[in-house]
Amino acid sequence: MRKPDPLLVTRTADRFSALGAEPRLQIMRSLLASHPTGMNAGEVQDELGIPASTLSHHLEKLKNEELVNVRRESTFLWYTANADALQELLQFLYAECCTRNKAVKPRNIVQICK
Repeated sequence: MRKPDPLLVTRTADRFSALGAEPRLQIMRSLLASHPTGMNAGEVQDELGIPASTLSHHLEKLKNEELVNVRRESTFLWYTANADALQELLQFLYAECCTRNKAVKPRNIVQICK
């Protein structure tokens, strides 16, 4: 087995940790559903019913782990899922489970997504 870059392992662990909180996972799913346009903080709050202060905390954590991108338009902050970061997470797992040892057949991954 080829050892991955230690920095990649650390970054991946931190990102999975950030996704391990239920509200943040719900936020990511909402942002992915609105991709590539994204959602402003108020829309996320309305959709998920998360209090503003709590939402701000969760969005900041996702931003710090580079799982979401933020852009300002006038007085609004717009959040989008960072597809590159999510792809890196999936590739990290995929490299072991589906290519080297074939624990999961690649076609099964595609079937899960349908």
